[in-house]
Amino acid sequence: MPVFWRILGFARPLGLVVPQYLVLITLATVFSVINLTALIPLLQVLFNEVESSQAMVQPPFSLTIGYLRDLFYYRLNEVVAVSGRFSALYYICLLMVASVLLANFFRYLSQLILARVRVRVIQNLRNAAFKAITNSDVGYFALRKKGDLISRVSTDVQEVEQSAVSALKIMVKEPFLIVGYFVVLFTISTELTLYTLTLVPLAGMAVSIVARRIRKWARQSQESLGQMNSTLDETITGIRIIKSLAAQSYIRERFVKEVKAYAAQSYNISRKANLASPISEVMGVAVLSVVLIIGGKMVLSPAPELSPAEFIGFLVIFSQVLVPAKAISVVFSEVNRGIVSARRVFELVDSHPEIVESDEASPVSSLRHEIVFKGVSFAYEEQDVIDQLNMTIPKGKIIALVGPSGGGKSTIADLLCRFYDPTHGSIQVDGVDLRSLALDQWRGLIGLVSQQPLLFHDTIAHNIAFGREEISLAQIKKAAEAANADGFIEALPLGYDTIIGEMGNKLSGGERQRLTIARAILQNPPILILDEATSSLDAQSEEQVQQALSALMKDRTTLVIAHRLSTIQHADEILVINNGRIMERGTHDQLKTTSGLYQQLTELQSF
Repeated sequence: MPVFWRILGFARPLGLVVPQYLVLITLATVFSVINLTALIPLLQVLFNEVESSQAMVQPPFSLTIGYLRDLFYYRLNEVVAVSGRFSALYYICLLMVASVLLANFFRYLSQLILARVRVRVIQNLRNAAFKAITNSDVGYFALRKKGDLISRVSTDVQEVEQSAVSALKIMVKEPFLIVGYFVVLFTISTELTLYTLTLVPLAGMAVSIVARRIRKWARQSQESLGQMNSTLDETITGIRIIKSLAAQSYIRERFVKEVKAYAAQSYNISRKANLASPISEVMGVAVLSVVLIIGGKMVLSPAPELSPAEFIGFLVIFSQVLVPAKAISVVFSEVNRGIVSARRVFELVDSHPEIVESDEASPVSSLRHEIVFKGVSFAYEEQDVIDQLNMTIPKGKIIALVGPSGGGKSTIADLLCRFYDPTHGSIQVDGVDLRSLALDQWRGLIGLVSQQPLLFHDTIAHNIAFGREEISLAQIKKAAEAANADGFIEALPLGYDTIIGEMGNKLSGGERQRLTIARAILQNPPILILDEATSSLDAQSEEQVQQALSALMKDRTTLVIAHRLSTIQHADEILVINNGRIMERGTHDQLKTTSGLYQQLTELQSF
């Protein structure tokens, strides 16, 4: 139940929603009860149980149900006395029609309020989940499947809406009806109503046992769905590789197994959930049968405690009590699936990033002197990646990192961006520990161009100006020209308004890379990180991209990670990284004359 209340917490701000709803649902309940209660005088008129002499004295005013009942019978007797029983039927039927109309009118207004609350809950919950994703560290995504995260923001939130939040309408409205009906039942017969109060909870107990079993299976079902979504995402992303390896059968079999597991869990949930309705119905009929026996004795005894009309009215109203009671019992079984989904979403919402900005973070607007790695070590999942690294990146200089794959070069770039914090040692920016700087301000000083260009399913202009709405088209074009991208953009039918597809799949590798360079030029960062920016390009594309990179690196502090040594020959210093350590350092001319790892790499690439 705490999970359910937390779900409702996402409906804020509530404002006047609660008092408005309480007023409307109270009025809807009152008129619903009046509609059923009017059946008793209707039967009394038909059975000729209303005498013209009955209650002809107008009752004194009081704020009680008894006063309203006596006033109604006073008016009814007046109608019978003046116009006869047939006119009384008109009077009662008019009352029933009016009460039904008003009950449904107020119920409709109350449902509109609940719909607004439901929409706000789902909107705020989905936004909170997405915010948690964007706030999470880079390492958070390395440990989790993308499909499962997508499932939590989409499918799980939708499940919360369909079962947990939609149940709100029943869990709030139906108790009002039950209370209203029991108030009337007590006015008809206190003794008979007390019998029903002892019997009705039995149905609820039976359903609650079923509900507890559902919760466990619902958790497994949502996890299976997340796994299935993950496989689907991987298949769509890697469809070229799958087809090139003729692995369609393998991936289909894997997906079929996951679908089968999800189907089995869903069936187990349905098998138990569908027990709730028949159990509550059987228990309801059993309770109603007991009421018939007890009430029948009260009517048929030599000194009747109830009139036939009152007993029939009691049965009709009590049968209506079973409807909301059954609805509530079914909801309690169904809502468990929504609560399980909500817990999965809350696991995401409650995740806290390890890389956080200090409460006393120092502002940073530029790099004045240098960046220094002092004895930096980093271990990822207890595996050492960087070991006692000492290096300096002077302002305005180009520092290149080369070496075998897996040596830790990209990790150094991640540490510089503060995607991770060092396990030991520190990174100093102008003598200040990087961990004490304003995080977003520091990252705003860095332009990152990676091996895999990150582009979005949007126009070329929006991709270049991503995240910066104030940028004009003229500025975008100027950046594209500097990145050697203006030519191919203008050749497109829609130019800068061309939609480039998901991840820019409508463009070539070189064109995609030049767009990311244009984005970096537009950002105009004082610090630049080039992570294998040309490694996946052909010779012609590499030459065009390299020209754009040369323009981008001019007068900037640059960290270049490269496999192709031809792209870093003009670096101010080259560091050869292997197993997280600096094995060699120097300029290209200095290192190629040694007999170390750099010379071996040079000879291999020359060959």
